[in-house]
Amino acid sequence: MAQATRTFVGLDIGTTKISCIIAEMKDAGELSIVGVGNAPSEGLRRGVVVDLEKTVGSIQRAVDEAERMAGVPVKGVHAGIAGDHIRSINSRGVIAVSRKDNEIGPADVERVVEAAKAIAIPMDREIIHVIPQEFIVDDQDGIHDPVGMSGVRLEAEVHIITGAVTSAKNICRAIQRAGCKVHDLVLEPLASSHAVLGRDERDLGVAVLDIGGGTTDVAVFFAGTIRHTAIIPLGGANVTNDIAIGLRTPIDKAESIKIQHGSALAALVASADGVNVSGVGGRADREISRHLLASMIEPRMEEIFVMANKEVKKNHFAELLGGGVVLTGGTSLMTGVVELAEQVFEMPVRLGAPTGLGGLSANVADPRFSTGVGLVLHAAHGENGEGIPRQKRTNGDRRNPLDPRRWFEDLFY
Repeated sequence: MAQATRTFVGLDIGTTKISCIIAEMKDAGELSIVGVGNAPSEGLRRGVVVDLEKTVGSIQRAVDEAERMAGVPVKGVHAGIAGDHIRSINSRGVIAVSRKDNEIGPADVERVVEAAKAIAIPMDREIIHVIPQEFIVDDQDGIHDPVGMSGVRLEAEVHIITGAVTSAKNICRAIQRAGCKVHDLVLEPLASSHAVLGRDERDLGVAVLDIGGGTTDVAVFFAGTIRHTAIIPLGGANVTNDIAIGLRTPIDKAESIKIQHGSALAALVASADGVNVSGVGGRADREISRHLLASMIEPRMEEIFVMANKEVKKNHFAELLGGGVVLTGGTSLMTGVVELAEQVFEMPVRLGAPTGLGGLSANVADPRFSTGVGLVLHAAHGENGEGIPRQKRTNGDRRNPLDPRRWFEDLFY
């Protein structure tokens, strides 16, 4: 009998590129990449849609390329959401256990998560994720699954991530206009963490930095669960702008100079190396030293890392991150980025890229595809053992995208 195959699609809608990744899972459980599509992103700024038509066109180009490679049509996608409108808070809920024999049942877990969610959220924001961090039964903390235990009082610590309703709606609308259904919106740093982190790193404590074109996404993990998330509104595009202004050269030329010759740490570059710079408006080309170029890039990259470090230090687990820092995203490929990050964070830093997949995995073994691969992993494994519930997202009103019954079924059955 032929094996049943299920298809999952991740759509990473970034500020500089849109990538669509199609993966298939056979009954054996191995995930194989079968299609990869890329298109330059137009119509987004810092992760937020600013031109709907251009965004729709970019999504269509990426999806078409992935469909041609995979030979399967894309009907629905798991899409990433980022942007500096994202906010996260930790909340706590407390309930009394309802059964007479004091045994905690599924309904109690559902109720305590609902109680933790009962926070004042402005009308222009919506909940994107509610992620249980731990449960506390009668002052005994550190419990991941309280069902079946005895207790009179049940508490839940949850991480709530909210975003602007309009930004989420515009992303969904662009995807729908491109002819696809939106199965779920997933916060991009959470998706990236699926692709680049091992379970031991999550347990030991680690900070993930996804340095994209328009934003840098931060996620802090400790004791196997998410503790803090933040989006910094700076990324590789800011570095490109600095080069374009500093060298008086067009943006596209500045981008290629950054990719080919850029270094985030001036100390690593020999001053003798030269870089050819195109002039603007018919002005003659000229040559500058690579050391000068690096000295333009370094302050901006340092600013990004300092802001990220402030976010990491906002929670009391910052001193306990034994796994250090993992960098991913396109800008992390620049020479000297890891060394500069080690100086700022004063922790071990490594570059993270997706691994452990079958099929065309060599095509996505690159930090630029971490979010796309993470979205596919999230779609394939749902809750994935990391406390991120699979959510049913309708295309209408999404004031509260989390259906607690569905969350509970995915978490425990």
